[in-house]
Amino acid sequence: MTIRVMLVDDQVLLRTGFRMVLAAQPDMEVVAEAGDGVEALQLLRSTSVDVVLMDVRMPKLDGVEATRRICQDTDPPKVLILTTFDLDEYAFSGLKAGASGFMLKDVPPGELLSAIRAVHSGDAVVAPSTTRRLLDRFAPMLPGGTKQSEHKELSRLTEREREVMILVAQGLSNGEIAARLVLSEATVKTHVGRILTKLGLRDRVQVVVLAYETGLVRAGGLG
Repeated sequence: MTIRVMLVDDQVLLRTGFRMVLAAQPDMEVVAEAGDGVEALQLLRSTSVDVVLMDVRMPKLDGVEATRRICQDTDPPKVLILTTFDLDEYAFSGLKAGASGFMLKDVPPGELLSAIRAVHSGDAVVAPSTTRRLLDRFAPMLPGGTKQSEHKELSRLTEREREVMILVAQGLSNGEIAARLVLSEATVKTHVGRILTKLGLRDRVQVVVLAYETGLVRAGGLG
């Protein structure tokens, strides 16, 4: 299956570089390019896209708002935020808006390709440890937060699912969670899938954000 990618960045040279890297892959195709969020939204009306590589700081409509609008659609493409700085507040806002992960613009090509495939599969959050560091830094910015008692869906989780959710929020991969809990990786994947379904979440990034919002996990450790 070919992964259809859209590049959204106001810097033409960066788009060219990313396009060359992706074009060399047998399982990827760049099907659209946009220089700002407005153009991206227009193109998505007529172009089938699986993964959007989204810059955040752009004219007309920034990547955060574009991501929010994209993710409000039915069956939207996955969005991978591209940022210049690690622990960027824009990347945090992008995750809150519904992005499935974020990468630095100077990421090695191999890591970028792996990230696109991971986001497309929905099996893993991109750079979970980096996502956790990002949330550790910006958790105080969460708008009020939602108490666990107010998020009724959390009560639907089994004790094991709750345990898995905490480890996901701590940035552990399925393999790491399996080793920690002495389970098979397939079992962990099943638990993660049930967590997503019960909580109405799209992917692991949203699990991490919700865990912070509800206080299940707090900056620097467990809730």
